[in-house]
Amino acid sequence: MEIKYNLKSPAVKRLMKEAAELRDPTEHYHAQPLEDNLFEWHFTVRGPPDSDFDGGVYHGRVVLPPDYPMKPPSIILLTPNGRFEAGKKICLSISGHHPETWQPSWSIRTALIAIIGFMPTKGEGAIGSLDYTPEERKSLAKKSQDFCCEACGGSMKSALLPVTSNSNPTNNDREAKELARQISFKAESSLSSKAAQKQVPVSPVSSEPSGEQASASGTQTETPESPEAADSQTSPQSSPREEALQPGPLNRPLSPRQRRAQQPRRPASPTYPQLQRQPEGSSHVGLAVLIVLLTLALAALIFRRIYLASEYKFDYEL
Repeated sequence: MEIKYNLKSPAVKRLMKEAAELRDPTEHYHAQPLEDNLFEWHFTVRGPPDSDFDGGVYHGRVVLPPDYPMKPPSIILLTPNGRFEAGKKICLSISGHHPETWQPSWSIRTALIAIIGFMPTKGEGAIGSLDYTPEERKSLAKKSQDFCCEACGGSMKSALLPVTSNSNPTNNDREAKELARQISFKAESSLSSKAAQKQVPVSPVSSEPSGEQASASGTQTETPESPEAADSQTSPQSSPREEALQPGPLNRPLSPRQRRAQQPRRPASPTYPQLQRQPEGSSHVGLAVLIVLLTLALAALIFRRIYLASEYKFDYEL
């Protein structure tokens, strides 16, 4: 791998470092890249104790992008387990389905511990999730020990170290549960989106009755509304400026231009239209005065011309 890959690449450096850290198998997980492909790993995890997967050993693939760890890997389980669909990508916020939630500080070890921690949880209809009965999962857990991978040649009977009485799985379980609080399934986001859709405020057209309907139902008693319906009806009354100024966990400080844009515009002065109408009314008077002055000036000019002409004629006769 050192000859085939560019050692200056951040992804190659990171993967080789993680391969060295996960070289030795543990009692709960193990992962290593393929001999001919550094960007495809095969992993093995043990089912969490005190669950339907207790005693099971599950095998899977991790396909990493060329710009890892800046982008998340894709995780695929190959062993039938009743929790994740075999041969299909798992939809986790740590997987390729949600690159927006991926953190470069997470690693392949983090993904393995997260899978162990999420196995006892409910699928809730997420992509690649299954909700088998406890009996079916326990049966698949027993059959998983006979699974052998054709690609890497790994056998589940010898892939992990045996669990002994000196082992302390409590620390691993605690670490898995801690990661499970940070890494969420897509099902949780879909449930939150469904809940948000239910809380969408009712449009005024459907919530406010027309005049005829209001008069017809004026004598009827009003039925009590639920708090959700009351919130949905009162929410449209808030102005866009108030909604924009409401504090939120992701709100950033507004720039001066945005603040000026959110400020309400001042109404036009009531005297402004009157000032515009005054020239229109007085223009007629001014025009009439101008016409009179021009007429008088023209008349004076004509009389002056006649006077000069008569005086010139008189002088000529003399």
